[in-house]
Amino acid sequence: MPEGHSVHRIANQFTRHFVGKRCEVSSPQGRFAAGARELDGKRMVAARAVGKQMFLEFEGDLFLRVHLGLYGAWDFAGVISSAEALSEDGDGEESLSSIGAPRLARYRMAEQERAADPIEAFPPDPVGQVRVRILTEDTVADLRGPTACVVEDPAGVQKALDKLGPDPINDDGPEAEKTFVENVRKRRVAIGQLLMDQAVVSGIGNIYRAELLFRQRIDPYKPGNELTVKQAKALWHDWSELLHAGVRDGLMLTMDGLSKADHAKAVRSRKDRHWVYHREGEPCRVCGTEIRMADMAGRKLYWCPKDQK
Repeated sequence: MPEGHSVHRIANQFTRHFVGKRCEVSSPQGRFAAGARELDGKRMVAARAVGKQMFLEFEGDLFLRVHLGLYGAWDFAGVISSAEALSEDGDGEESLSSIGAPRLARYRMAEQERAADPIEAFPPDPVGQVRVRILTEDTVADLRGPTACVVEDPAGVQKALDKLGPDPINDDGPEAEKTFVENVRKRRVAIGQLLMDQAVVSGIGNIYRAELLFRQRIDPYKPGNELTVKQAKALWHDWSELLHAGVRDGLMLTMDGLSKADHAKAVRSRKDRHWVYHREGEPCRVCGTEIRMADMAGRKLYWCPKDQK
């Protein structure tokens, strides 16, 4: 499932290439035909992400709300030109870096970002089950497999936002910090579960959950109301740091203090990017204890039983 940094990067892509332009909106798959008709021909005026949800605003006070869920992805194609472009790492995973001149490019943005062969003609034919196609004169975005894809009015958008915890990309000030600390410390629920609750904090998924708790040396099974204010504040500030870095770099690189060589290795290879995530049975990078894995709220949890007491 895409985590918060991915959704913010997708929103940034819409801001660069679609905001301010009149859009042809269609549903090649047919499942969103009625919604597409409401948006077709309107100008996109803003693109915003909050946690794992994205809100594309169109003139006339209409919004397209999208939650990618486990399998959703956006495919972009056309004249792509920005300060960010795709460069491949050693795993075939890609992140955005310098692109240079505009070109007829194509790439997918979801949990990972992957380039495809450049297109030869524009617009390319829809491929697969495209729920929504948003087309301008030089760029197209195709949405596949979302959990939610809904046209909302401002009241509907506010209702969705009211269900979400703070997102440090949108606000990392003292009030957002206070809300997070209160959301955590009022619950007798394991902190490992609370961090995945989008009503507590927006954008954290399985990778960031495991890594944040290790970085702060917090037992994932510790109830939220047993965390100190200092611990809760440290989690919030660390989440802000990791999220901003993820949006900037397009990678969930959660290890710090790396040498230049180790940093380059981590950029090339996902297995070298994390302290504990997906490392069950391997030695902890700090103490050598075997990393454990268990199920928590239907998702795999990774932690070091020695360092996280």
